[in-house]
Amino acid sequence: MDQTILCLNGGSSSLKFAIYRLAGAAEQRLYSGAVEAIATPEGKAWLRSENSVIYDRSGSFPDHPAAIKMMFAVLQQQGVKDFSAAGHRIVHGGPNFVAPRLVDEKMKQALRDLVPFAPLHLPSQIAMIDSVAAHYPDLRQVACFDTAFHASMPEVAQRFPLPDELWRKGIRRYGFHGLSYEYVVFKLGKDLGEHAIVAHLGNGASMAALQYGRSVDTSMGLTPAGGFMMGTRSGDLDPGILLYLLGQSYSADRLEGLLNHNSGLLGVSGETSEMKTLLERRNNDPAVDLAVRMFCYQVRKFIGAFAAALGGLDTLVFTGGIGERAAPVREQICQGLLYLGIELDNDANARNAEVVSRRGRSCTVRVVQTDEDLMIARHTEEVLASK
Repeated sequence: MDQTILCLNGGSSSLKFAIYRLAGAAEQRLYSGAVEAIATPEGKAWLRSENSVIYDRSGSFPDHPAAIKMMFAVLQQQGVKDFSAAGHRIVHGGPNFVAPRLVDEKMKQALRDLVPFAPLHLPSQIAMIDSVAAHYPDLRQVACFDTAFHASMPEVAQRFPLPDELWRKGIRRYGFHGLSYEYVVFKLGKDLGEHAIVAHLGNGASMAALQYGRSVDTSMGLTPAGGFMMGTRSGDLDPGILLYLLGQSYSADRLEGLLNHNSGLLGVSGETSEMKTLLERRNNDPAVDLAVRMFCYQVRKFIGAFAAALGGLDTLVFTGGIGERAAPVREQICQGLLYLGIELDNDANARNAEVVSRRGRSCTVRVVQTDEDLMIARHTEEVLASK
């Protein structure tokens, strides 16, 4: 039976969406689109089919429900108004949601209780579920949790060195970008090898250590702010820095703004969080060059640490916007990793080829264009089939 799945991927200030038609083994993306820069004067909405841009306009969208309204209006202009279900990427599932599930009132209340774990994402994602229900009251909705992929991690990797009471309250390493990692595992299959590291590098960035395709460690922790530096997030810090800043009259809100919105590539460069722009300017601005070098250095350190955790390395995968398209970043990250069998083929790397490592090296370095929407569509179809 054909299924038309609406896939929604809500960020803190954006809504990405796609329409998939699934018919047995056939999987077709009909449309993709986004509403960007929500709650700013520079908002933008666009819709594309497989080969063309159908809609592209600027506007102001005060919140995610307004973005949902715009999405449905644009889709209806194309005659798209009947859906089998809606699938949502939900950034945090806490300790209890470790597989995709149908949305109901009990789940939504549980997600509200988890908001302190992901305050930048969960409120808007819950609002999107409600907004879809307001437009289509009888449409079944499925929550696909980004943390679920990492539920297989051993306790030694999940635990923080804190008292057991906090572990029992859910303070642990959850990890994120799970839908992206899951797609990479599907895409590569046996080519992933026994020991693999996947680096999802975008404005938000993380890394996962995989053994036979299962997560055994990951860089992000309780929240998506942990790990190595990102576009605007600091990544891991000496906890003493936070204590010091609290002593300097930093409020919780001010700390949140610093760690999530004003640090990382933006904070170090003083200019932008966009890697493409940073690479263009690095030769003329020492601060910009430092930001790029710090990012590559920190990613390289995590590769070394995760290779040690795995006891070897067969495959290194780059994915996400930076990982897929920024050849100079991949090159700089991989410098000095020959001891792990990593050496890039410069020509292949410059072309963003599927395999960018030199032949004969023990570790294959790959570039995979991720597809979180496809994983949302598949999970949604599976949940519908199970009911």
